Amino acid sequence: MFRKLMAALGAGVEVDTVLRDPHVRPGETLHGEVRFRGGSSDHKVDGITVDFTAVVEVEHGDQEHHATYSFLRAPVSGPFDLRAGEARALPFAIPVPWETPVSAVGGRPLPGMRLGVATELALAGALDKGDLDPLYVNPLPAQDHLLGALVRMGFHFKRADLERGTLRGSTMPFYQEIEYHAGPEWRRHFSELELTFIAGPHSMDVILEADKRGGFLTSSHDVYNRFRVGYGDHPGTVEQALRDGLAAMARHRGWF
Repeated sequence: MFRKLMAALGAGVEVDTVLRDPHVRPGETLHGEVRFRGGSSDHKVDGITVDFTAVVEVEHGDQEHHATYSFLRAPVSGPFDLRAGEARALPFAIPVPWETPVSAVGGRPLPGMRLGVATELALAGALDKGDLDPLYVNPLPAQDHLLGALVRMGFHFKRADLERGTLRGSTMPFYQEIEYHAGPEWRRHFSELELTFIAGPHSMDVILEADKRGGFLTSSHDVYNRFRVGYGDHPGTVEQALRDGLAAMARHRGWF
């Protein structure tokens, strides 16, 4: 629906962003258009930008809060004149970054994830950023296979979120953690598992983190494993790499 911009400036310009399909995968292209109508007088539009945004968990000492991060800004238009009452539409095609976190699985929203696009219009020297239009980023085939393998191994989804920070090999200011309760085969080693993807155009790194249970003379601690998956790898090879990573964490402390 159209929303009116710059009420305080009396501009009366209305704008609406329409996505062709809000369901995409990393590496694909998001298509849409920005539709707008002029107000009661002519105006100079300085530019239109589409932002990819995400809600990220930020920790300060023992406290946590959520903040909205922009991880891609894509220009849709430079300056132009918008006449009174004029209706226009500007199409856009924006490549979705490979590292964009997963926010939907099987076409359904992933609980805990909030991703979207916001359209920013610069008018009369001021900026107006609209409401967030939801963006549903479905897994790459290799990601989907790993998520399915965990379910087949008895792991139960707990939650997903974004944490502030940049991991080795990543360019993002945050990283995703998809958390699971451990399956019965692994429950005696650790109770929970966290899964992180760092995807690129040809392969991705998979990071596993688990809270390893302590023994009679040892305390509990976190263990890690990191391995790489090529998008052309056989599904059986991918699943075996996952099992090998879990087994390594069950045996001893791993590092990444």
